[in-house]
Amino acid sequence: MDNAAYKSLAERLDALPSGFPPTDDGIELDLLARLFTPEEAACASHLRMTPETPAQVAARIGGDAQTVRSLLKSMARKGLIEVHKTEQGVGYALMPFIVGFYEMQLGRLNADLARLTETYFQRAFRSMLTVEPSFHRVLPVDEAIPIDIEVQPFETAAAIIGRAQAWGVVDCICRKQKALVGEACRHPTGYCMIFSSTPGAFDHDPAITAQTREESLDTLRQAAEAGLVHTVGNHQEHGAYICNCCTCSCGVLRGVAELGMANSVARSAFCAQVDDMQCTGCEECLPACQFGALALTGGRMEVDRQRCVGCGLCVLRCVSGALSLARRPEEEIKPIPATMRDWQVDRAAARGRDLAQIE
Repeated sequence: MDNAAYKSLAERLDALPSGFPPTDDGIELDLLARLFTPEEAACASHLRMTPETPAQVAARIGGDAQTVRSLLKSMARKGLIEVHKTEQGVGYALMPFIVGFYEMQLGRLNADLARLTETYFQRAFRSMLTVEPSFHRVLPVDEAIPIDIEVQPFETAAAIIGRAQAWGVVDCICRKQKALVGEACRHPTGYCMIFSSTPGAFDHDPAITAQTREESLDTLRQAAEAGLVHTVGNHQEHGAYICNCCTCSCGVLRGVAELGMANSVARSAFCAQVDDMQCTGCEECLPACQFGALALTGGRMEVDRQRCVGCGLCVLRCVSGALSLARRPEEEIKPIPATMRDWQVDRAAARGRDLAQIE
């Protein structure tokens, strides 16, 4: 294996705001070798966050234009790098590991890749979950919010679906990965939702089940009923996907429940509250909370505000109507980066990285 090419790519990926930290035994290089050829890795290690045409990449790195074009197209087909339209033509850009090219590997995921990913998560990548701003933020279940509470457009899943022009659904790679390592959970897999501003964008994609807006809203409701937490990219303009996942499998949510990292996901602006007059102490809500935020004490259900992420799943399970979501006081609500660029700048600063070196 050409470790030099994979090491260069790993270092380049770690320079991104998302990060790709090294391990003592180089498991991250084995992971990259399962996805990139040595030639692809060497080429990708020179890419920037800003899209460039093959001719621009070749001119900058001193490579043969046709060879560079072939490598870039190959990586794009595998979902390993980003593809964008630019004024000069089709441009290619470096994509982070998570959230990024790993999520694009559903078709290539096997037991070997799943084991490598799990090992890498345990040894190194989970350290990235403590960096703020977090990768993801929680969206509340719309039905759990009282109708008289003001909700910002970026705070609701229904608004994200409403803004899109194309809707699709794919299997959850997190739950598929955990199943392949022998740790499958009870939650269904087919609820990861993706969106596009281009009408019909997913109509002919064999890897994506295209949906209508109404079907997408129904998928969202089904995901909540199945006990899955809605999360999205942690900036206000986000509209590319809604991850419906669980603390059993999702790398980000596992950070809270499995590893005790309270800030591994940005909680919503809401928190569960209990109406003592209506609560019967039936405990039907307890299994719905995957974060240990509910406890029955002396016949009274109590909410741990530090543990509650404001997902609202407990509200759906409350048969007496005693639970609801309430907006947190402003001092408890962390600001959400306005744009993806703002998120990148803030996160790069938190990691001591200079974006100018890779943009």
